[in-house]
Amino acid sequence: MRFSIFYEHQLPRPWDDGAEARIIHEALEQVQLADKLGFSTVWEVEHHFLEEYSHSSAPEVFLSACAATTQNIRIGHGIVPVLPGYNHPARVAERIGTLDIISNGRVEFGTGETSSDMELGGFEIERADKRAMWEEAVPEIAKMMSQAPYEGHTGKFFSMPARNVVPKPLQRPHPPMWVACSQRDTILMAGQRGLGALSFSFIDPDEARQWVSDYYAAFEACTDPAGLAPNPNIAVTTGFMCHPDEQTALDRGLDGFHFFAYSLLHYYAFGTHTPGATDIWSQFEENREEMGFAKLTATVQEAVGSEGADNLVTAGGLDSLRGCIGTPDQIREFVRAYEDAGVDELIFVSQAGRNRHEDICESMELFATEVMGEFAERAPEREAAKRERYAETIERLQNFHGLDLAPEVTTTVQAAASA
Repeated sequence: MRFSIFYEHQLPRPWDDGAEARIIHEALEQVQLADKLGFSTVWEVEHHFLEEYSHSSAPEVFLSACAATTQNIRIGHGIVPVLPGYNHPARVAERIGTLDIISNGRVEFGTGETSSDMELGGFEIERADKRAMWEEAVPEIAKMMSQAPYEGHTGKFFSMPARNVVPKPLQRPHPPMWVACSQRDTILMAGQRGLGALSFSFIDPDEARQWVSDYYAAFEACTDPAGLAPNPNIAVTTGFMCHPDEQTALDRGLDGFHFFAYSLLHYYAFGTHTPGATDIWSQFEENREEMGFAKLTATVQEAVGSEGADNLVTAGGLDSLRGCIGTPDQIREFVRAYEDAGVDELIFVSQAGRNRHEDICESMELFATEVMGEFAERAPEREAAKRERYAETIERLQNFHGLDLAPEVTTTVQAAASA
């Protein structure tokens, strides 16, 4: 199993001068530490206008800094909104190609639609069109990164003539491609299109087992891959804070993870927002108990009663609100459950709410020292077994549609003198 880190650049109110600069520079330091510790990937979102929840509107810039200051950690767009109303497909292909060169071939290319009204409305995108936009854009972006020249496209949501979209990525035909998933239907869609599944739902290991089974069944049945190279992988996100003392881990990490979930729901489920005015952190503090995010004021033993502290991590519904927040031994058992479920990658959410930079770094170091090694030792054998199991499907889906990678085009462009 692989372990990765995830960033929204959360910044709860109130804000002081330099707050945004601080969290971004701290995140960059955390990525550099994660690289040294052996974490697999840094995943960075792209969101717009979601103040407090996500100040990550230009991930290609942040990820370029990550790529330039690290050696091994993979550089993940998690995700790029590929709807033409957000990002023209050619610009996405150019960004991914450039970042893959800067990182020496370490890019993971996550795609998605987004679904918040704040973003869709801000770019005047009709909600009813977003899936069709994604369906149109993703295969064309894969072609742009692979063909020289790109033969052009005429579609409902974007059109462009034949052009050679440069630079090309180092990874050929293109970097591994993923899609954001939050429900079972998108997990199935990821498999059906030969894409990696980035699950941004906080699911427990039992639910993950079913999602893994469904995903790989859909992958084996794939007859319409979105890219030229399949990427059979499923990744799951979870909260994360590791400390030798359980109560300290909770004190350092649980509020931040709860705010992460609350602020997500604010924009995607129940919130009413006035740009530049609504204070989500204050609303979280006021409404947390009735929303199911009660602050743990009791000791751990009191919180779990007769079941004992060792069971808190996996005690029924608590795990989705807590995730990998606990001691190394507790987290190890929780991770084993995901490993047994067949999950390929766990993505840790630590930079959330008001979680402190120092605590996040200490947590990563302890996890890498006490927990990661056991799973890293098993990872190559597990990955090889998976590749062997799905070798026939992987081979079958390579350039499934027989795309001509060097098409002859008749387009000519006559330069015109400037007026």
